[in-house]
Amino acid sequence: MLALGFLDNAPHHLQNTNNIGVEICNNALDDDGDGLIDLNDPDCTCAIVAPVSLIPNPSFEDMNCCPDMQSQLACAGTWIQASEPTTDYINMCGYMGWPEFPPPVPFPDGEGIVGFRDGRVRQNLGEPEVNWKEYAGACLLSPLIADTPYVFEFYVGFVNRFKSPDINITFFGTSDCANLPFGVGDEAFGCPTNGPGWVRLGSSFVSGGAGNKWVKTKIEVTPRENITAIAIGPDCPPVQSPISIYYFFDNLTLVDLRSFQFKITEKSQPCADDFLLQVPLQAGFTYQWYKDKIALIGETAAHMMHMYGEGEYQVMIQKGGSCSLSGIYTYSIPVYNEQVDITICEEDVYPFGDRLLSEPGQYIDTFKTKYNCDSVVFLDLHVLGIVADTIQAKMFEGEIYKIETYHFNTSGEYLVSLVSSQGCDSLVFLQLDYYHVYIPNIFSPNGDGINDLFSVYGVGEEINEINLTIYDRWGNQIYAGPEWDGKHYETAVNPGVYTYMVKLKMDDEQERQFAGSVNLIR
Repeated sequence: MLALGFLDNAPHHLQNTNNIGVEICNNALDDDGDGLIDLNDPDCTCAIVAPVSLIPNPSFEDMNCCPDMQSQLACAGTWIQASEPTTDYINMCGYMGWPEFPPPVPFPDGEGIVGFRDGRVRQNLGEPEVNWKEYAGACLLSPLIADTPYVFEFYVGFVNRFKSPDINITFFGTSDCANLPFGVGDEAFGCPTNGPGWVRLGSSFVSGGAGNKWVKTKIEVTPRENITAIAIGPDCPPVQSPISIYYFFDNLTLVDLRSFQFKITEKSQPCADDFLLQVPLQAGFTYQWYKDKIALIGETAAHMMHMYGEGEYQVMIQKGGSCSLSGIYTYSIPVYNEQVDITICEEDVYPFGDRLLSEPGQYIDTFKTKYNCDSVVFLDLHVLGIVADTIQAKMFEGEIYKIETYHFNTSGEYLVSLVSSQGCDSLVFLQLDYYHVYIPNIFSPNGDGINDLFSVYGVGEEINEINLTIYDRWGNQIYAGPEWDGKHYETAVNPGVYTYMVKLKMDDEQERQFAGSVNLIR
């Protein structure tokens, strides 16, 4: 068996295509008749150089849990929430991000990504928080060695040109994993280098154009000291923006420069017509591409000219009398599944593919995504007829009860025609009654057990809360509470007329206010 490696001499079975009975490793034929072709034959061996990212869980696929809301980076195995402002773990198994910041799909690699802000504006305040910066961090599988060149390659996702403007994605490092997280307790801490122990390793200016897309970028770094942990996120300068700024990242590959020369990367999206595979072009090297370990005849450049369907792709890279083989790139065309629940009104139709649906039921069809992937949509269609509902409500005499554009000022029973939230006709049967409360105008707090307390009395459980305030004839407040026993602190007040103000909260949770006077006798 002839083994191929960077230190070996040129193998005869890659050079001599006339030898009978010897496997030729780049012609897609079984030359030695053993049923094994090219790299499937043990006669064709070559050292595999497969770059492995020094960042653990680089595509956020390993999970401790499925996220169900924002700020759950801990669900992504091995990742650390580096900053006090929290990044968001987004995964197709559950949480798919903020409604106002939809991530572009499909994701570059797998089902998990991370979202982060560079500046925030809280809706209830309106003032921009210019130092609100969100970072994700990780302890490396092995340290970056000082004075050694590395390549950090990753994808950045953009919402649109306004919510995701051009950004300087920045890469930070530290020599001690104990420096993660940083800025604990300080939401305005900003970037890692605002504290001790961190260095700025490099950055990449990335533009998302009109947005709703992923952009691949890379940062080449040569650290001046050994680095054991990293953080990734926005650059340090404060961001002045009237709206919150948001981005995503995925597939973070950090490898030494030599290994990166053998890394297969993609051109375009996996379903796109122009999708191809490539490796970095190097002077003096020759290339041979393989699918399922069988040579692809004519594919002898650093980038492929065509794709040959789903399968496992590799490239053999030769220089002089030695060779190296890339790791396997598994190409599979993703198919996305989506469950949709739709409600329409009677007499309406719902367009679904080339069909117009008017009957309730479950339907399935396949559509093309923006990047030409198949999206299988499972539709559960509901047809809403005229809906009749009954509302029982109460009000005080003199009030007006409202249902959309209808107003009612007397008790009774009414039939109301409305339009539902789905735009369908609906009927409401309104049963409107009055609240029945009683506020006495006289009471006698003399301890005989009869009419000793002044309060507000209602029927059943109508009154949820009573706040009663009593004033003397000079306007001085002498009592506040749910019921009055005729005392100011612990001293009984003199007989006479007293003014009251009462706030009532009924079982409809609305607060109402009444005023009047009560005669205290003894």
